[in-house]
Amino acid sequence: MSASPRNRFERRRAETRQALIRAARTILAESGDTSASIRAIAERADVGFGSFYNHFTCKPDLFDAAVADALEEYAQAIDQRLHGVDDPAERLAGGVRLSARMAESHPEIMRILCHSELGRICAGHGLAPRAKRDMEQGMASGRFTAVDPVVALTILNGGLLALLELWLNRPEADSDHAAGKMAELLLHMLGLSPDEARDLARRPLPAAV
Repeated sequence: MSASPRNRFERRRAETRQALIRAARTILAESGDTSASIRAIAERADVGFGSFYNHFTCKPDLFDAAVADALEEYAQAIDQRLHGVDDPAERLAGGVRLSARMAESHPEIMRILCHSELGRICAGHGLAPRAKRDMEQGMASGRFTAVDPVVALTILNGGLLALLELWLNRPEADSDHAAGKMAELLLHMLGLSPDEARDLARRPLPAAV
């Protein structure tokens, strides 16, 4: 049975919105220059100029949506690698360490983060809600000591930004080692013993699916 006109309309509308977001992501990855005209963005997305205003009120709304889309893809890629890992401590450590490898597996996302506001890396999309969930689960189960999740997320955000800066400014540096040390320090701050924090930060990562 063919889809109803309403369903076709909604599907085409979603495709147009995603095309605009993909165009904005490409611009952010290439240069971060958000001064491109709406007409130029629409042409790059291969959609009509008027379609832009069916989805976004202004260019900042579009670029915000593009960053959120990239961050969500970032987090889903890590979720996929950590599927089946139940220990919140191992999930946090794995997320930090896998983040250091995103430059190789998802270079566009890393370029977007470099060319946009770096503070968005742990914004309300992507990694932040997952990390907050893992911290709260760890505290509820007694795995972690009672640390303010906001403080812990702020420290995590700072560490991830430092990894991004390392990748950007010192590509020859061992980012895997730096991410492992960061994961170890984070777990120790959350109450794990130095030995256990070190073990989790060095444990082999789950294989890519």
